[in-house]
This record gives sequence, C-alpha cells and structure tokens, in this order.
Amino acid sequence: MVRRLSLAQARRVAIAAQGLDRQRPETVTLRHITDTVKRLGVVQIDSVNVLARAHLLPLFARLGPYDTALVDRATGRAPRRIVETWAHEASYVPATTFPLLTWNRRGWGRMDIERFKDAQPGLLDRVHSVVAEHGPLTSRDIQAHLDPEHSHRPRHHWGWSWTPAKTALEILFDTARLTPARRNAQFERVYDLTERVLPPAVRAQSPIAREAAITELIRIAARAHGIGTVRCFADYFRLKHDETRRAIAALETIGEVIPVTVPGWDRPMWMHVAARVPRQVQARALLAPFDPLVFERRRVFELFGMHYRLEIYTPAPKRVYGYYVLPFLLGEHLMARVDLKHDRVRGALVVASAYAEQPGPQVVDSTRPDESTVVNELGAELHVLAQWLGVNNVVLADDAHGDLVGPLKAVMV
Repeated sequence: MVRRLSLAQARRVAIAAQGLDRQRPETVTLRHITDTVKRLGVVQIDSVNVLARAHLLPLFARLGPYDTALVDRATGRAPRRIVETWAHEASYVPATTFPLLTWNRRGWGRMDIERFKDAQPGLLDRVHSVVAEHGPLTSRDIQAHLDPEHSHRPRHHWGWSWTPAKTALEILFDTARLTPARRNAQFERVYDLTERVLPPAVRAQSPIAREAAITELIRIAARAHGIGTVRCFADYFRLKHDETRRAIAALETIGEVIPVTVPGWDRPMWMHVAARVPRQVQARALLAPFDPLVFERRRVFELFGMHYRLEIYTPAPKRVYGYYVLPFLLGEHLMARVDLKHDRVRGALVVASAYAEQPGPQVVDSTRPDESTVVNELGAELHVLAQWLGVNNVVLADDAHGDLVGPLKAVMV
C-alpha cells in the first residue's frame, strides 16, 4: 500500500529526520557530537574555511554553540567514535560505518593500482612501511622518509598534480590500508595504519559482503533522509542507482521503507518506517553548502522550492548570491540565503549578501513566516553564530547586496 503525504508533510519529515527540529542543548557534550554524527550518518569534510570548517557547521546547525575540541576528541583520540573515510566525499562517519565503505573505491584513473605498481614498483609497500614504523604522519612527513624522486611533481602536467608518494598515499587511504588518525592544526591528514585507528570492536569484525554493505548504507541514508527517491538515497554515499534500487527493494520487503507519493514528485519515493511526520517543526538554522539536508540539489528544489547552487567556483562577476551562501531554515521553509565570511582580522562575522527566498507557488502556504519574523530570527541566529565563532559583532559588508540587507541593518543596530 502506498502512503500519501502532502508536500508540507514531506518537508517536515525531512527536517525531523535530520534532527533540525530538536531543541538545542544548553551544554553540548561529546555524546551530543557522536549522536548527531550517528543520526546524520555522514558529515562531509572540505578545506574551505571562509566561515568555519565545513564539517563543523552541520553540527552547529543542530546543536548550537559548542566546543570544537569535542570534534577533535571524537575523531582524534582512541577509542575513536568517528573516523574519516571516503563516503559522500571525504567525510566523517561513525566508526561502525567504516567497514561498510572499504569496498567503495573512488576509481580515479591516476589511482589504478596495477598501473601504479608497474610505474612505481615497491612504492606502495614502502609508504606503508614508513607509516607502520614512524606513524602517525602527514603526507609531508612521509615524503621526507622517501627517496627524492618520489616527492617530485610530474613535469609538463597541466593543472593539479600529485607526486608519486602522494598518489601512493591516496591509494593506500582509498583501499583502507591507511586511515587518518586525526587532522592537524593546518587541517592536514595525519595517517596511521588502519588497524591502529579503528576501535578494537570494529577492527575485529569479519569482512562485509558488498551487497550487504550497500543495503546497510541505504538503510542509513533512508533513516537520515526520512523521505526520498533512489537518486536521493544513492547520492548520500555516492552509490550506483541500480545497486541502490536493489537495496531499497530489500528494505521494502522487510518493511523498513514504505512507498509514498507526494504532489509534484513524479518519481517513486520511499519513507523510512521510523520517520516522524510532525504536525509542525520549530527549526531555525543556517545550513552550510555541505549540510546533509541540502546535499541533493534537486531534492532541495522539490521540497523547498529553492534553486541552490554553490558559487565558489563561479567567477566573481558572474555570481548571483555570493561566494559562500547559506540557506536559512525557519520553521519548515528555507526563507532566505546569506553570504557570510568570518573576518578573523576584524573579529567580525561579515554579511556580504542577504536575500529573501521567493519560491515557486507549490511551496507557498500559510506556514511561511512573514518578512519581519524572518529578519528578526535571521539576525538572532547570526549573533549566535558570531558568538560561537568567537567574534565581537555582526557587520554588513560595505558593498553588501540583497533585498534583506536594509531590514537586517535595522535589527543589527
């Protein structure tokens, strides 16, 4: 039997599944950090630091201000509750999820193992031995232990290139022989033998067959989404659509996901059987570009009516909204988008742009807050963010643009 949901119900299911409707704790503990990562299933890592490191922002959106040392503790001290691996992209996942991903190699041409072994005989084993003897080590540390020719970038290579040692290291990371033990102050991976990184209980597990691993990953994705399509669930861990369909069918057979329909969605959809369908949600959050709620951009448009694109790689004159734009979630709607920068020199959170969201008619209903409410709540959330970043104030850039700049200026005085 297919369950029918309204679009508003589908939005609330998605928000609740991501834990964005929960009251933020007064004091955030290590348990809050690990439980949130477990709920999300995956937290993407990215080096962009214009506001804060990408993996820190989804936790802030759900927990409010917290001590980021808790993340370092969870990811960098034994027994590790969270580990880094290749999932959605380079990501943090619960340590228990790690064995489900060891088969899922990136498959880049430069990382063809057999071809690399022919080109650089013995280098994979040499890098592994260096880490075994001297680890944990950064890439630079490892290269210092190798012959100089392994640390030279290839000549006459356009664009971004790796040294042979770096390629060997990435292959060993990709095949789970090496795993980051932590990230250092410069945000470099510090590698160690995987068996020295994983908790003993995880390390002792028997290998998991690929089909069973994929089914479990889709179970995690379905729980984290609450509601979604094959494309939504597959994207969470970058899985193939045909394998995802088989996993969904297996989960549907045992009653863990159920088919649903939502007006305006012309594709098959499923809802996790444990998903809540709240009558309303009290959510207020700034969502980073790498937040799991907005991973899959088509889903963002269909649920919230927002055409959302990351413009970091768009030339500045062609950007519409800005460099690092965060959607603002209020209640069950994405009500605005703001381009933010943490100005560490001035000690300020800078608003470079602020736009009210004008969605299509399919998501306009009586639950949408009015502009004055949006501006007041956005201003309040910006001040909470500034407090967490450790800066003194929130300021508008001299060339700030967008229809919410004027109203925001009034409430920020």
